[in-house]
Amino acid sequence: MIAQKYRFHSRGGVRYTYQHGKTIRTPLMSLVFAPNTKHHQRFGVVVSKKVLKSAVGRNRIRRRVYEALRLELPTFTAHLDCIFVIYNRSILKLPFTDLRRELRTLLDRALTEL
Repeated sequence: MIAQKYRFHSRGGVRYTYQHGKTIRTPLMSLVFAPNTKHHQRFGVVVSKKVLKSAVGRNRIRRRVYEALRLELPTFTAHLDCIFVIYNRSILKLPFTDLRRELRTLLDRALTEL
């Protein structure tokens, strides 16, 4: 799990990111990102009930994505608000190295589109 300071604390930041951010899509997930005025990044992970009905499965997906983000955090230095929207259940069975690679490519693409 990532540290508390790297997560959203209210819905206001999430709402602002959805309204003013840009979106990058891949077959497994999408990334909604917007620059922020904080001196660090903030991340969120959204897994809909349409992806998986079981709360246990949705939380497992969320924990895997947060762990991959935690490991990628030292190399990502931009001040962005990022929301990962998961819309494919196959991410649950995806090997962890592939998940990290997918997140890294999304974050790199977000930096190039700023």
